Amino acid sequence: MFEFDQYLGFLAFLTILTMGFWLMIFLLMFVIPYWVGGAIMERLKERKQARQEALEEV
Repeated sequence: MFEFDQYLGFLAFLTILTMGFWLMIFLLMFVIPYWVGGAIMERLKERKQARQEALEEV
């Protein structure tokens, strides 16, 4: 059915496909929400600090 080099190529393809799938799952479930959450928290801190500075000037 397969020769040995075709078998190795098929295994390499499956390995790369599987690694890409799990990397995509990891990015979508952990990295991107952490990044977006951190950006929102930083924006809120900046707005709070700007509001406090505006109140101090008055």
